[in-house]
Amino acid sequence: MLFAIHMIDRPHGAALRAATSDAHREFVGRYLDSMYVGGPLLADDGETAIGSLIVMDFPDRGAAVEFIADEPYNRAGLFESVTIRAFGPVVRPEAKPT
Repeated sequence: MLFAIHMIDRPHGAALRAATSDAHREFVGRYLDSMYVGGPLLADDGETAIGSLIVMDFPDRGAAVEFIADEPYNRAGLFESVTIRAFGPVVRPEAKPT
């Protein structure tokens, strides 16, 4: 089942995000086969990371909770909030007309 994990950085978290980015990339790299989409949420300037969004296949909500509990940004205290919701895609990239 797909779950969307929406994470918002705490204020002034840019230095912590930068310091933890290598561990974050290594961690999520182990799950790429299950990941539908993932990346930073950006401020209106289109460059400044203000959070993250991951849509990933998990067996159940408990597995999504365990995943984000172990995620390096989260373990470092970067996120002000984390929301996990089941996700049911209607429009998929492969279904878009060319």
